[in-house]
Amino acid sequence: MGIQTGFITGRHSPAVAKRAEKLKVTFVYLGQARKTEAFEECTQRAGVTEEEVAYMGDDLPNIPLARRAGLAVCVADGAPELVAVCHFTTRRLAGRGAAREVIELILKAQGRWEEAIPRALA
Repeated sequence: MGIQTGFITGRHSPAVAKRAEKLKVTFVYLGQARKTEAFEECTQRAGVTEEEVAYMGDDLPNIPLARRAGLAVCVADGAPELVAVCHFTTRRLAGRGAAREVIELILKAQGRWEEAIPRALA
């Protein structure tokens, strides 16, 4: 649907790298103890402002970026401190459909959900 996506994680995980490749994730930053530089690089490379970014996280290191994003999302099982600064908290848990829930939310808000359904069935 033309939405640029990215992963910024503190882990060095071959599984995450493989998943990102399978999902055709545009920006992948592994082993990022401090996520700010990767976030800034992503926005610059994507050609978007921070207000145009939807950022989803689950733990304390995500708080600084959640405060900067236009749409800050915490997964249902995320840290309460992150929930407190986010605009939206998913009903689904991390790894259990939370990302899909946010994607649907964005596409519906953009009026593009009906266009996405046939693409998903192809």
